[in-house]
Amino acid sequence: MASSSQEVPATSKKLQGKVAVITGGASGIGACTTRLFVKHGARVVVADIQDELGGSLCAELGPENSSYVHCDVTDEADVAAAVDHAVAKFGGLDVMFNNAGVGGAPCYSIRDAAKEDLERMLAVNVVGPFLGTKHAARVMVPARRRGSIISTSSMASAVAGPGPHAYAASKHAVVGLMRNAAAELGRHGIRVNCVAPAAVATPMSTGMGGVDKQATVEAVMEAAANLKGVGLKVDDIAAAALFLASDDARYVSGQNLLIDGGFSVVNPSFGFFKD
Repeated sequence: MASSSQEVPATSKKLQGKVAVITGGASGIGACTTRLFVKHGARVVVADIQDELGGSLCAELGPENSSYVHCDVTDEADVAAAVDHAVAKFGGLDVMFNNAGVGGAPCYSIRDAAKEDLERMLAVNVVGPFLGTKHAARVMVPARRRGSIISTSSMASAVAGPGPHAYAASKHAVVGLMRNAAAELGRHGIRVNCVAPAAVATPMSTGMGGVDKQATVEAVMEAAANLKGVGLKVDDIAAAALFLASDDARYVSGQNLLIDGGFSVVNPSFGFFKD
């Protein structure tokens, strides 16, 4: 997949004239997707709680292409305001990318799992996409914009084991929400989908651990991967979001697009496929 740092010819811009809101857009997957969307002609509202990072990103991209708003996705007023800001500043909303999320404590024992960790996970990972989908629909439906709503799920929504119980529960819930919303909003021409990545080195997954921690995450994933010699990058997830946001996916709705190199379809315990 093309890097978000490459220039895109004007004739090839996939989101020309479209307006997007990206939650969790100030860093990691969100920041990479913001840059890629802008390169493809979109104007993007970056909605995040990381004010300094969000402001710096929008300064880099320019006020004609982007705008930052402080947004806690667990707060309905904040989410509604982010959507309204997109309409007021850029004239509408075509793409809602519910990307903000949290990981949580690496607890794989249900006997030791904390109720508070589950509640925090649900508040961000499920309530956030719920509110984003609700308020995107609020403005898309009456405007008759054939919009695209995308949420970030996870490989943990499709296969057991990659994440703690609370995380897995939240990501399964995101997929259920997406499918229900797709069933309702299709009659308005609005597509609703998820991107479901395997683990990728981001500030969240590395705990802001820098280059060394990033290399560790990448090495662990490469060892476990089914598709060898590639290595998942945030650019790959941004490219998948671009596909779902664009007219290339004009008849794609209700899908949980796995970006996991085939990991979720392979049971390595059988060991049939060996050289």
